[in-house]
Amino acid sequence: MKRWLPILVSLLVAAGAGWFVYQKRFAPRQTQAPAAKREALDIGHFAPMRPCGRMPAFLRRLGVTKLVLIDLSQQRFKGVAFLYGPRLRRVVYAKRWGRYDYFSTYALDPRGNLYLAPMPFISITPHTFNLQNKIFRLESKSGKLGIWMTLDDVNATARNPYGVIALNYDCDDGTLWVSAIDGSDYRAQRGRIYHIDPKGKRMLQKTGGFDALTLKVLKTSNGKYLLAGSARENALYAYRIENGRLIAPAVRLLSLPDPEQRIRKIRIVGSDTLVLETIPFRYSLVAQSGGSYRHRYRAKRTGNGWEVVPMEGETLSELRSP
Repeated sequence: MKRWLPILVSLLVAAGAGWFVYQKRFAPRQTQAPAAKREALDIGHFAPMRPCGRMPAFLRRLGVTKLVLIDLSQQRFKGVAFLYGPRLRRVVYAKRWGRYDYFSTYALDPRGNLYLAPMPFISITPHTFNLQNKIFRLESKSGKLGIWMTLDDVNATARNPYGVIALNYDCDDGTLWVSAIDGSDYRAQRGRIYHIDPKGKRMLQKTGGFDALTLKVLKTSNGKYLLAGSARENALYAYRIENGRLIAPAVRLLSLPDPEQRIRKIRIVGSDTLVLETIPFRYSLVAQSGGSYRHRYRAKRTGNGWEVVPMEGETLSELRSP
């Protein structure tokens, strides 16, 4: 046995060296950068900007010119509706707008086209999951609602029924920023952010590894950023945008006082001030049902940090408005 021991040791050493060389030369490498960093980021100063989006042209033909609210609340109408008039008691609604079930968020372009992100609801139907990889558009002139674009790599399932979840129109270059969170769960973050040119529906960029529950383009004194509310944390992150492309990883800007809340909507309301509308979110259908779980926080930039306080005494509308 002693005679064979040196030979055995030599064989083990050679095998180990061979495995190391294989891993070094042939094994797949992780090329995707980490999606999020927790270090501080000074994004600079910012102020509200006039939105470039316009209401659909067919509303003007119907005599609706002001005090219009886009209703995606699921409380009265399936699909999308337009409320207007005194106390928003009048409505423009077509029954055919309900054929694609429910929507969660929207974006308007300068021509009045309305882009919509789908949303699964508690009472799912056999085709619910097949709708979650679509971006829908309501045509400005005709009022026709249909599937505008399909993201083939988005695959919602019963385990995680969410696919396309948020979108934001970029007034600078006329593009769309879209996020999807399919495939993610409590342990793994597999979300993607897509940058799409509506002209020709051309994919400009796809950035993986971050679950963005909401998106908002922000221009500041330091440049241009894409704000992203995390679906996994009570935090707001920012990607820097350079030459029309996201620069990964995202950097965390702030955290909410309540660890159970997730940022669902971002509004720029004043100088260096955001309003963050939040919900509890656990990748389940219950999280998105109803408006009673929603809260608001005011986030004020102070120096290089942020002051985040609950907006108490202000009731949230059950309507999903811009």
